[in-house]
Amino acid sequence: MLASNLVYRALAALMSACVLLSAGTSAQAQQAGAPPHQEHGNLVLEGIPPLDAAMGARLERYQQSRQATFLDWQADGSMLVSTRFGDVEQVHRVAAPLAMREQLTFSRDPVSLARAPRTGSGNGFVFLKDRDGDENSQLYYYGGSGSGSVRQLTTGSFLHGNPIWANDGKRVAFHGNERDGVSYDVYVVDVTTAAAPRLVVGGQQDTWYPLDWSADDRKLLLWKYVSINESYLYIADVATGSVTPVDESGRKIGIRSAKFAPDGRGIYLISDEEGEFAQLRYLDPVSHEVRKVTPDLQWDVEDFDVSVDGRYIAYVVNEDGHSRLTVLDSQRKLELAPPGLPDGQISNVRFDHAGKRLAMSADSAQAPRDVYVYDLARGALERWTRSELGGLDPNAAAPAELVHYPTWDRVNGRQRMISAYVYRPRNPGPFPVVISIHGGPEAQYRPGWDPFVQFLVNDLGYAVIAPNVRGSSGYGKSFLKLDNGVLREDAVRDIGSLLFWIGLQPAFDRDHVSVMGGSYGGYMALASVAAYGDRLRGGIDVVGISNFASFLGGTSAYRRDLRREEYGDERDPKMRVFLNRISPLTNVASIRRPLLVVQGMNDPRVPATESQQMVWRIRLKGGEAWYLAAKDEGHGFRKKANQDVYLQTAAMFLSKLAETPGRPVQQAGK
Repeated sequence: MLASNLVYRALAALMSACVLLSAGTSAQAQQAGAPPHQEHGNLVLEGIPPLDAAMGARLERYQQSRQATFLDWQADGSMLVSTRFGDVEQVHRVAAPLAMREQLTFSRDPVSLARAPRTGSGNGFVFLKDRDGDENSQLYYYGGSGSGSVRQLTTGSFLHGNPIWANDGKRVAFHGNERDGVSYDVYVVDVTTAAAPRLVVGGQQDTWYPLDWSADDRKLLLWKYVSINESYLYIADVATGSVTPVDESGRKIGIRSAKFAPDGRGIYLISDEEGEFAQLRYLDPVSHEVRKVTPDLQWDVEDFDVSVDGRYIAYVVNEDGHSRLTVLDSQRKLELAPPGLPDGQISNVRFDHAGKRLAMSADSAQAPRDVYVYDLARGALERWTRSELGGLDPNAAAPAELVHYPTWDRVNGRQRMISAYVYRPRNPGPFPVVISIHGGPEAQYRPGWDPFVQFLVNDLGYAVIAPNVRGSSGYGKSFLKLDNGVLREDAVRDIGSLLFWIGLQPAFDRDHVSVMGGSYGGYMALASVAAYGDRLRGGIDVVGISNFASFLGGTSAYRRDLRREEYGDERDPKMRVFLNRISPLTNVASIRRPLLVVQGMNDPRVPATESQQMVWRIRLKGGEAWYLAAKDEGHGFRKKANQDVYLQTAAMFLSKLAETPGRPVQQAGK
């Protein structure tokens, strides 16, 4: 407790120092040579040169592109999608293939999750919305009467999520943490009444998610999540709240998703219990018989759905970052593969209420995300949305090239290989390079539509390389664990191996390589600049971790134990010493390259102090740190106006890093 109090006192003192540092308008700050300080609405810019209007105009063409994401089917056969017409994404209704998008929600904050009931004749739905990125999402009910009436179902500064409709079309199960601020409890609310949500299952400081209702609406399938490698399924009695484990053996396995089978007896689930990869299985909770639904695969099954009559099972396999959709027809004993989908990511697969059509979102490196429907009766793929590219030429988009590079260690007697996606300009090289590192760390870089990547490649002449270093998902559960706890620095060494590989490629300018990343990727960017500053020009850190001990002490209480599973427990003295030793803040003396640090001030995951203390320490030793903060954002920038300024700043920063004295950065096509 004493150590924890000391951490919070240190953070408070540091915050005060950072506030004084960022004030910028006081005479004392000006006399001390404080960096230029500007405020534009909710944005704070420190040490950042005046924004380049010409650069902004070039970037704007890319930022005008939009995407559409499938959310759910409605009872009348129409669908809900999320897309952006203004500053943020909102819920829209689409009645038929390529029909107009009718906007239903209107909020200054994005709405990107909505669920409609599986039965009934109305077009009501529930949706989640937070405030300024604080992730304390509240649950709302849209009445669907044509009046656009919206009723808030939950209140308070607490998070809620995973709404699941009962089959009666009246009740919704969801999780929330208002009871103690830590536990993910399970609640049920009746949207047809004004009654408050009822607590069904108390999480007891654990993380519980409702996944599905039984056919008779008497039971809920619950998921108790410990880590990506450990989770458990339970069945809860909705009336009494009693819970029963589906598997009483208590085996430690990774479960990704699950739902009741239409037969009313079994459970479909994706788990890694018998091998390296997550596979789709059918479990009989009574006989405890388990059978595989998918054939033996050397990749993860990442998503699935089952038609209402059980005839069709759709599942998506993640093959080295690319999605492959298969639909099993149990009646005709066929495997169906819808043709014509973009070669990239497929997500949110869901059958309609009749079980005859399968909707999904799909995008690729060269095509924005859109909604497609596979009509099973006709065997035809229909496109339901066609998102605008903002005036860009779709034929000019750079593809994502899958490569594999050797890293520093060996496995099974052979050099370990790391997957990466490479985007290259069309001009002859050598090109400056930016290494883009994903967050998580239990995530994976997937080739999807990214207008900023396309801008870097086609306009600034950069090659972009996005690696999946050890600890990434998608490559087996052993690979996933290779960066846990005291193995954290091994992932940073994978970036060192990538830099060596870049140096051997004639198409790349090894003297002009930079690194960027968000969240955990922000930590990786900072750690890479500290470890390989002689081979890097600089780095961009977006909402990144600068010190693991202070991060674990400052992250929201409901996330703390989940993150300790991955990074280690800072309350253990030996682990705390290790976490401090590997943290970028400790190694700030080794950072001799410019940094751009970006932060949402309402971030509940990585507190703003993580960025502020890094900027403060860099400047204290005379280093260069651009700092951009948003008062109305959280863990990343979701509002287009803020995104535009961030990406314009990042473009200016990378343009500067690509310059050689006497030679400006090469611009593609110029």
